[in-house]
Amino acid sequence: MRTALRAALANGAPGAMARIDDSGSVLRQTEGIADRATGRVMDTDDRFRIGSVSKTFSAVVLLQLVDEGALALDTPVNTYLPGLLDPRITVRHLLSHRTGLYDYTNDMFAATVPGFESVRNRVFTYRELLDLSLAKPPTVTPGTTYSYSNTNFVVAGMLIEKLTGKDVGDAYRKRIIKPLDLDDTFYVHPETAIPGRHVKGYLRPDEAGAPLVDSTRQTVSWAQSAGAVVSSAEDLNTFLSALMRGKLVSGTALAEMRTWTPVNSTQGYGLGLRRRDLSCGVSVYGHTGTVQGYYTFAFTSADGKRSITSFANTSNNGTVLNTLPRTLEAAFCGVPPVKAANTAKTAKTVRSTTADGSAVERYEDIAPGIARQ
Repeated sequence: MRTALRAALANGAPGAMARIDDSGSVLRQTEGIADRATGRVMDTDDRFRIGSVSKTFSAVVLLQLVDEGALALDTPVNTYLPGLLDPRITVRHLLSHRTGLYDYTNDMFAATVPGFESVRNRVFTYRELLDLSLAKPPTVTPGTTYSYSNTNFVVAGMLIEKLTGKDVGDAYRKRIIKPLDLDDTFYVHPETAIPGRHVKGYLRPDEAGAPLVDSTRQTVSWAQSAGAVVSSAEDLNTFLSALMRGKLVSGTALAEMRTWTPVNSTQGYGLGLRRRDLSCGVSVYGHTGTVQGYYTFAFTSADGKRSITSFANTSNNGTVLNTLPRTLEAAFCGVPPVKAANTAKTAKTVRSTTADGSAVERYEDIAPGIARQ
């Protein structure tokens, strides 16, 4: 585990951390710093932006609404939001990234830092974000092929607000945060500050050798229900464990979440939930997250007994990102991280290798259509 975290620092992350919760036992490991200005060291109790792990929160709320009879997965989205989308697109298609809705972040962040600065303090409506997507042709025929898009979970937010009569943050608080006592978890939008003690995020520019950009403060209005949650490692482990133990949705709903569309040879996507197949034959469940300055991996075992959240406070750095899957191998397989990376199956999304020969996977949580290291 420590080897993987140190590799993140060696490749450009100011800091990295991991927390494992296993049936009451806790393992915490940190490397590097949380704040470059003060030199404060990383702490596993710090809060951070979780990016697309927020999608699992949105999916849980919608599956709860399915349990309550207010929503049906195979009903067209237009039944609830008339005239919004292609009439073939269902709720299930949204949550499994099979709508073909273009991901507007491809254009928004085509240039990493200028794109970020252009939206850092902007406040968007859901409709404005959706219109950016609808201005482009669909990427696939609805219901056929997996094609990751933040637009899907923008529409998920619209559904949550229409069906509950509350904003997304209220739905998260009432249905997930309060019942699980997630004291470090907040939906922070449109405010720019992370409440309490937190890790600062540092965005790597596209230009080689350019200094990191402090990207901590932003509205995250470009993502909202697709990525604006702030949390901690402990809270994310608690959340995913509760989900897999059936404490948030019914057994039937959880089975729907765990119905997989293939992503590549070692990964599947359910309904707002990722599955990763590790080198030892174990599969783990959760989500990854990328938001400017923050990489997060949060996964749990099938029974929810062992959970890990690993994190690095940088982004736009595929080599750093490549270290985080190694923490899963260490946590669930007991495999030395570098060996695991070298012996695991090569995914279809691999584009290149790191200096040690391990595969670098192409991240897709933000601007999935743009190939970057």
